[in-house]
Amino acid sequence: MSNSTILSLFQNAMQGMGVAGYGAPATVIGNTAQDVVQTLALCNAAGDELARECYWQAGTIQYNFTEPFYQYTGTATAGSLNLTGMSSIANLDTTFMITGTGIDQDVFVVSAAVTTVVMNRVATSTASTTFTFSKVLNAFPADFDRPIDRTQWDKSRHLEMLGPATAQQWEWLKSGWISTGPRIRYRPLGGYFAIWPPLGATENLSYEYQSKNCVLATAGTAPTKQAFTVDTDTCIFPDALMRLMIKLKYFEAKNFDTTALYRDFTTQKDIAMAADAGNATLNMIPRAQSVLIGWDNIPDSQYGV
Repeated sequence: MSNSTILSLFQNAMQGMGVAGYGAPATVIGNTAQDVVQTLALCNAAGDELARECYWQAGTIQYNFTEPFYQYTGTATAGSLNLTGMSSIANLDTTFMITGTGIDQDVFVVSAAVTTVVMNRVATSTASTTFTFSKVLNAFPADFDRPIDRTQWDKSRHLEMLGPATAQQWEWLKSGWISTGPRIRYRPLGGYFAIWPPLGATENLSYEYQSKNCVLATAGTAPTKQAFTVDTDTCIFPDALMRLMIKLKYFEAKNFDTTALYRDFTTQKDIAMAADAGNATLNMIPRAQSVLIGWDNIPDSQYGV
């Protein structure tokens, strides 16, 4: 992770470029010199692009969340969108799915006020009973950029969640006769992390994602910003890569020859990506070795008898 501030990186890079008058700026943020203003904008944009080229370990976040549910009594009326006489509507919003007598599959809360819950589909029969409201749509974290595959887990039941489901699979799950089981299915949908089926229980879920942030605030230990806003900001990328990126973007903007700079930048980027989090060791033997005693690792004789 880079330890140099954006001011230090600019001073080093611009001195190396021989930028007359601006080679050693006293400040970057708020500087009105055109070369500094332009290069800062290019640097921020390039940093955002670079953050999306790799699953950088410093920007990888584990997100843990809980799926709540509520059980309230009320009355469903055949052909009506309203659940009336509700014992409570606390905490209910459009991210909750409803289950209970007279309620079909895939029925959501549209609104909840006073003692009435409005549904998106009519009740199929009349019943005064207890209805279960399960949260199935979960907002992504504010800095969410993209998911990391095979990290979605139901921690309460110690089972990996299955997905992401396609649009066709999702409708089959929500509309078919047999569509539930012990495993949770998931899908990014409409800006939410959607799960199926509605759990009717409090479950602890988690997944890892790549943050869109790559800049660390002054003295910070984790990226919290997408762009440099203070001279003492640092970033998650190595200094060597950042200096070359600043030079490359400056040369591109001025329409100078970038052949050598692009080569050096690409080399440093490849090195940074390869060294960022290490790589798994590939096992070339035909089958995995057993750690237990078996026919492959016991002697033919000399058992001490």
